[in-house]
Amino acid sequence: MSDSANAYRTVVVGTDGSESSLRAVARAGALAGACGATLVIACAYLPADADDRELTRAQDALGDEAYQVMGSHPAEDTVRTAAERAAKAGAGDVRTVAVQGSPVEALLDVVRREDADLLVVGNRGLAGIKGRLLGSVPADATRRSTCDVLVVHTTG
Repeated sequence: MSDSANAYRTVVVGTDGSESSLRAVARAGALAGACGATLVIACAYLPADADDRELTRAQDALGDEAYQVMGSHPAEDTVRTAAERAAKAGAGDVRTVAVQGSPVEALLDVVRREDADLLVVGNRGLAGIKGRLLGSVPADATRRSTCDVLVVHTTG
């Protein structure tokens, strides 16, 4: 088998705009650039017109960080910023997508639609009530993904 047969063709990485997730984006960008792969950067968001109880629960749990996951405009800004970080790290072919839904469901949906062969996530899980509300993205994505998953050490 040739080296190119073993290389990743499509890499998906998720971001919520946090510095930790942008470290995962940079690592995914460097890897995609080295493999000549397409990098798809995804950000999940809750619809601005979601059920009032769902929005209230998310806002209570996330506090000042709720803006990052509410509505598509912040998500689109987040992926634009992430694309710049990925390009600086070496990614050549970068696409961005803002996807309505929970983080893990959104990432897995993008992996399926893009026929990705690698999903990159940061190792920082969500603790406390944030984790109970949104789930642990690294753990859930690793357990449920149909493609390879790279968990990037993004803390410390």
